[in-house]
Amino acid sequence: MTCWVGGWALLLAACSSTSPPPDWQMNAKSSVERAAVAGLRGESRIEAAEFARARTEVASTGRLDLLARVELLRCASRVASLDFGACAGFDALATDAAAPEQAYARYLAGLATAADAELLPAAQRALAAGSSSPDAALAAMDDPQSRLIAAAVLLRRGQATPGVISSAVETASSQGWRRPLLAWLKVQQRRASAAGANDEVARIQRRIDLVAPALQR
Repeated sequence: MTCWVGGWALLLAACSSTSPPPDWQMNAKSSVERAAVAGLRGESRIEAAEFARARTEVASTGRLDLLARVELLRCASRVASLDFGACAGFDALATDAAAPEQAYARYLAGLATAADAELLPAAQRALAAGSSSPDAALAAMDDPQSRLIAAAVLLRRGQATPGVISSAVETASSQGWRRPLLAWLKVQQRRASAAGANDEVARIQRRIDLVAPALQR
């Protein structure tokens, strides 16, 4: 059974089973969660180490579909911080991934269609289906990670309104997630500069100067 938790595709837990899950499942799930948060906080070394542990745990099963899920989660974490680089780890395993993961990969790439919507987590369906406005779709997402990913997808699709950008900035700020906060502040600053709002550009720069030094490269 596929189980989507907290906006992230935590498909490693046996959601339909009442018996205790095997150790590898719990270890992989915990490592994926820690890696995602470390990435958002800008703690790159911790992120890499935790994802490596998750891969090792999943590799013990010999299941390529589960390994594809782990790689997809890593891509989702990066997209939340506006890193739109190639999702090479997942791409290498895409033929072994199940349909929901393939649909989610298209969603992250900004290429999801209405047909993909039913395969996505409930929070992302309206956005993928185009059945609500960008601002409304984002406002309906309670989970901050889901909201940041959705905002990034909207930006990638050229649909990020000023409200979407403001929501992403404040979501990252409220969680203390330095990496996406810095990325979104720069987006906000570019928009302000293009509008000739010099005071706003300066105000955003002060926020950038506060966040940037604490971010691990």
